[in-house]
Amino acid sequence: MLSRVQSASLYGIEAHPVEVEVDIASRGLPHFYIVGLPDASVKESRDRVRAALKNTGMSFPLRPVTINLAPADLKKEGSSFDLPIAVGLAASEGLLDGAALEKYLITGELSLDGRIKPVKGALSIALLARAVGLKVILPAENAPEAAVVKGVAVLGAGTLPEVIEFLRGNGELKPSCPGHEDLMGGAFSVYDEDFSDVKGQEHAKRALEVSASGGHNALMVGPPGAGKTMLSRRLPGILPPITFEEALETTRIHSVAGLLKDGQALLAVRPFRAPHHTISDVALIGGGQFPHPGEVSLSHNGVLFLDELPEFKRSVLEVMRQPLENGDVTISRATASVKYPARFMLVAAMNPCPCGYLGDERHQCTCTPGQVMRYRSRVSGPLLDRIDIHIEVPAVPYKDLRAEYSGERTEDIRARVMEARDRQLERFRGESVYANGQMKTKHIKKFCKLTQPAQGLLETAVQKLALSARAYTRVLKLSRTIADMEGSEDIQPHHLSEAIQYRSLDRTF
Repeated sequence: MLSRVQSASLYGIEAHPVEVEVDIASRGLPHFYIVGLPDASVKESRDRVRAALKNTGMSFPLRPVTINLAPADLKKEGSSFDLPIAVGLAASEGLLDGAALEKYLITGELSLDGRIKPVKGALSIALLARAVGLKVILPAENAPEAAVVKGVAVLGAGTLPEVIEFLRGNGELKPSCPGHEDLMGGAFSVYDEDFSDVKGQEHAKRALEVSASGGHNALMVGPPGAGKTMLSRRLPGILPPITFEEALETTRIHSVAGLLKDGQALLAVRPFRAPHHTISDVALIGGGQFPHPGEVSLSHNGVLFLDELPEFKRSVLEVMRQPLENGDVTISRATASVKYPARFMLVAAMNPCPCGYLGDERHQCTCTPGQVMRYRSRVSGPLLDRIDIHIEVPAVPYKDLRAEYSGERTEDIRARVMEARDRQLERFRGESVYANGQMKTKHIKKFCKLTQPAQGLLETAVQKLALSARAYTRVLKLSRTIADMEGSEDIQPHHLSEAIQYRSLDRTF
């Protein structure tokens, strides 16, 4: 007897419909075949399903069984087909009415005792179910996450017998209906770090406030222990609060990667990712035999922090040029291409030299000029071209460490950042950008007009400091952001002066 169960397979961050066809022949020697481009974990469903059926009091057919996962040209991976296969076997054995399965999209992994274990990508599966007009039956642990999607009935199940009895009309699965407003609050929406924890470094704090106000990428240069990592970890807290649409998009990526915490239905804070400098280019940008999102996508709508920037492999740093420019990543394979969103703020940190103490008054630098030059040249010009702010972070003096006053709180800085962002959103209404850091040449010409005194100051800076053409455009972007922070329509000379200070590496490289 033939039965059909609707399920889904993940490719990238998208869920694609998969029809699980189960055929049990009336005679022949027992065998169990799964066709339709399954990977090893899908093929292993046979043993999990057999044990789950036996341990829950149901029989496994001792006849020829063929499972087809259609469409057959789409690669399938993961253990999410266990539950639909088991339901299909029960329907083919006459335990269920095949018509009862037409309303549901079913997914879940089975343990050997019949419990239903969580799967990756529940949010994407729920979006697919809404698009095709089906209800969703999935593991109870995934139900809060899937229920974030409005307009789809989400039914969470704990065991295989619960699903069988429900489909037979003898049981009940309660739909999950979380409050969407409550999801943006609670324990998962709180930042653990506060800017008031940082002693001293007022110049660096100001630079990061400018960075957050305009969406500018930043590079901090300073000796070990100066507080570069500490400052970077507090940057997401001063960014504008994540919107529900941004949270939905970001959660979708983390769900596919299996990185959501237990009980977390929605990622209600901007992500902060800090990969180690030994990371590979595939782990950073995404990919693999079955493409998975990389660190640049996991930091979507948040911050990607690269500590010890020159220690990263050159090939790893160069692959970031596409996402920094376009806001997405395209991974091409022989059969298909996958596009991941990757719109993030890049914050990097590096030492001024290999030993880390060039220019430090308390330590003597042991590096030769050639070593310093080779160390800094590991960061390519095209990558520096995409970083607007270069900020020097010196060691913190003792008087600042022992001072009781440590600075403003994160929420006070965030309020000013949001005011500046609101002005930019109004300015770029109808444009393809939302912050000054994303301005193209046409936007710079339109919105960064200088007064005569400001033009004279910038001309002098370009000539005296030997600023490059890329530094010129970056200075204009930063000046526009600093003016927005003061509520000024015009770019004044003191806005330009501050912006020029944030291009220190253009003079030293």
